[in-house]
Amino acid sequence: MPVPPIVRIATVLVALEAVGMLALAGWQAVTLGTAEVTSLPSAIALVVLTVVGAVAVGAFALGIGAGRSWGRSGAIVVQLLVIAIAVGSVTGAYAQWGIGAALGLPAVTVLVVVLLATRDAGRAEAHGNAG
Repeated sequence: MPVPPIVRIATVLVALEAVGMLALAGWQAVTLGTAEVTSLPSAIALVVLTVVGAVAVGAFALGIGAGRSWGRSGAIVVQLLVIAIAVGSVTGAYAQWGIGAALGLPAVTVLVVVLLATRDAGRAEAHGNAG
């Protein structure tokens, strides 16, 4: 059965998030050697956790592409977490609207696309197609 276009779009967008997270991990690793780090173990842990998160998001993208509900569910959770971080970045004494928009707008977009892919998967399952 052909993959619906919305599923392909969701797969690509979530995969792009994973690539972005890997780029962030690379940037974090480079700054370890160039910036003054207060706690080297904490900084290294942050890089490692970013890579682990990128691998998880990449796995969600693969799951979406394979029609697995866990891939869609995982991607939805990731988007909700990113939206929470975006909201947190625009509140309080040190509000950063640019960071909030840079995080929140793509996350809302990907959330909508993944929800649409989930809806299409539900329709396919209702018609007897595995998904």
